[in-house]
Amino acid sequence: MTNLQTIEVDLGKKSYPIMVGDGYLSNRYQLSPYIDGHDCMIVTNETIAPIYLKLFLDNIEDKVINTVILPDGEEHKTIQSAQIVLDKLVECGANRDTTIIALGGGVIGDIAGFSAACYMRGLPFIQIPTTFLSQVDASVGGKTGVNHEGGKNLIGAFHQPKMVLIDIAFLETLSDRHFRGGFSEVIKHGAIADAKYFSWLEENIDNLLKKNAEKLIEAITRSCKIKASIISRDEYDIGVRSLLNFGHTFGHAIEKCLGYGQWLHGEAIAAGMLMAARLSALSNEDLARLKNLLTSVGLPTTQTEIQAEKLFEAMKLDKKIQAKKLRFILLKSIGEGYIDEDVSDVSVMEVLNYSDI
Repeated sequence: MTNLQTIEVDLGKKSYPIMVGDGYLSNRYQLSPYIDGHDCMIVTNETIAPIYLKLFLDNIEDKVINTVILPDGEEHKTIQSAQIVLDKLVECGANRDTTIIALGGGVIGDIAGFSAACYMRGLPFIQIPTTFLSQVDASVGGKTGVNHEGGKNLIGAFHQPKMVLIDIAFLETLSDRHFRGGFSEVIKHGAIADAKYFSWLEENIDNLLKKNAEKLIEAITRSCKIKASIISRDEYDIGVRSLLNFGHTFGHAIEKCLGYGQWLHGEAIAAGMLMAARLSALSNEDLARLKNLLTSVGLPTTQTEIQAEKLFEAMKLDKKIQAKKLRFILLKSIGEGYIDEDVSDVSVMEVLNYSDI
C-alpha cells in the first residue's frame, strides 16, 4: 500500500481529512479509530456489495455493523432509497453516535449523507468513494441529497463527512464508461481554477486513461485540493463555491430531460461544459483545448436528442436560480472561471440550438 496523501478541508470545527492511496482496503486499513460510537451502518449498492463488502468488513473491528444494500444507478437516487436507510436506522436503534459509512459512488454517497443529515438531526458519516467521479468530486464538500422528478438534487442538505478515504484500487473493477465519465469533473477543476493543472491533464491524459497509479493519485489529489480550497472559503455555496457548478446547469437539465441514468452524470456535465464554454467570452484556442481534452477521453461535447426549448424549461428549475434569473458559471480563459448573472435568454437559446455534428 502506498503512503496515504492527506488533504485537509479547513472548516473550523467541521474540518476533516481527505486521504488518497492505493491498496489500503486489501491491506486491512483500520477504520475503527474513526468510528466514535459502538456501532456503524454501511450503505452500499448491489454492484459494490458482492465485490467489496466482505473485504471491507474486515477493516472494522470491535464494532456492531449493520448494512443496507440499495439498487445501483442514478434512477434510484430518490427519497424512497433514503427512506430505506432511515427505516434501517430506526430498526437498529441507531443513536447520534452511530456512524454512517458510504461505500459506493456519488449516488450512494449522496443518499447515505442525506440520511445521516436527517436522522436525529445529524449522524457522523464517512465517505469511501468507489468511482472515479466520486473520488475527485462528489465525496468532498458535504453536499448530500436525492433527485426529484422536477430536477436533480432538489431535496438535500449540507452535511460534512468526518473523513473521505480514497483508494484507487477500486477503479480496477470500474467499467470503462464510468471511469471515463469521472474525467469531466477532473477537467472542470482545471478549467475553472488552475491553468497549469489543465495543461498537466493534456500532457498526461494517456497515462491517466491507462490507470497509471502515480498519475491517478496526483490527479485525484490535485482535484481534491482545488475543491477543498474553494469549500473552505464558501461551505454553503453562496459565493465562490458556485464555480464548481461549471457545466452543471446545462448538464443537470440534460440528465432530467433524457431520464436519470440514460447518460452518466459525467457525460452530461461534459456536454454542459462545452455549452457553458460557448456561452463564455472564451478564445477559439481555449474553446478548442477544452473540446479536444473532453473528446480525447471519449466524452460527449454536444447533444442532439433534446429540443432546445425543452432543455431551457428544465434549466429554469435549477437550484442556482436567484431572483428568477439563471446564474451561469463561465470562463474568461482556461483556469479562470467566473459567475455571470446577466446572460440573456437569446444567448442561451443560441447555445442550446448549436450543433457541431
